[in-house]
Amino acid sequence: MEKALAFTGILSNKPEENPDFFNWNRIKLRYCDGASFSGDSQDEGSQLFYRGQRIWQVAMQEFLSIGMQQANQALLSGCSAGGLASILHCDEFRELLPSSTKAKCLSDAGMFLDAVDVSGGHSLRNVFEGVVMVQNLQKDLSSTCTNHMDPTSCFFPQNLISDIKTPMFLLNTAYDSWQIQESLAPPTADPGGIWKACKSDHLHCNSSQIQFFQEFRTQMVLAVNSFSTSDQNGLFINSCFAHCQTERQDTWFAQDSPQLNGKRVAESVGDWYFDRAKDVKAIDCPYPCDTTCHNLIFDFNQSALEISASSRFCFPLFRASLVLLVLTKLIPRFLV
Repeated sequence: MEKALAFTGILSNKPEENPDFFNWNRIKLRYCDGASFSGDSQDEGSQLFYRGQRIWQVAMQEFLSIGMQQANQALLSGCSAGGLASILHCDEFRELLPSSTKAKCLSDAGMFLDAVDVSGGHSLRNVFEGVVMVQNLQKDLSSTCTNHMDPTSCFFPQNLISDIKTPMFLLNTAYDSWQIQESLAPPTADPGGIWKACKSDHLHCNSSQIQFFQEFRTQMVLAVNSFSTSDQNGLFINSCFAHCQTERQDTWFAQDSPQLNGKRVAESVGDWYFDRAKDVKAIDCPYPCDTTCHNLIFDFNQSALEISASSRFCFPLFRASLVLLVLTKLIPRFLV
């Protein structure tokens, strides 16, 4: 785990990089519990202790004690597993703050779908089922969901987002790179490596593989359909091969950042949070129509990041960015 992290994108303190939130108090809560701050159980035999929920609670109490209790505006945000944590804890976050505080939540790349993989199985469901079982999450999941669905299904955001009472903004790519790597075509579902070239660079995909991704996009669009009917919610689903767009400066707010309806991610989130526009919801047309994407390419043998002029970015194979972000803007006397 890195000892120091750059605050870029939504965490930047520079107005030219983060026009709406640059002067907020910004807190980044590191993640390591494996269940998006939801576990609270232990295995006496193996002496493993799962304490994500307690870590969340203690952290929130600490933030409240040092000034968040007096915040007049607050935004709970997270990327990947942190995006899932933002969904799981959104209403809880709202309840921690005074009713006078304007509190909203943002999930970036947290819409993990219960999708069929390339072998016809459910690779991510198998992973989530293990997490739910090992960490005994049944008791902590939304009862609104568990009253009519099994616990594993209630760890998937698609079965939770429509019941969240607090205003929520969903930011996701329709062809999420992490889900392509770990859910749709993981090695267990593709032992022969037929999908290896395609999942490392979408330009190496054949027509049937692209069609498989189009079906995943359709599932993503259907999953947010009910959520999008609420006036208080926001949506930005772009047809890119990427993962996490709020913390990367190039995708958050740069001259050539991805756009939908002429708006960059930062502008769309700002319009939604500050109520500058009504119905801040945009779903991109299917690939390959979007020319503003910053698509990711994965090099399995490379550790360095390379940026090409064509807005295609080269990364080593990665796991989810496991962080939870909390942004709070305190009343003036608490600003320093």
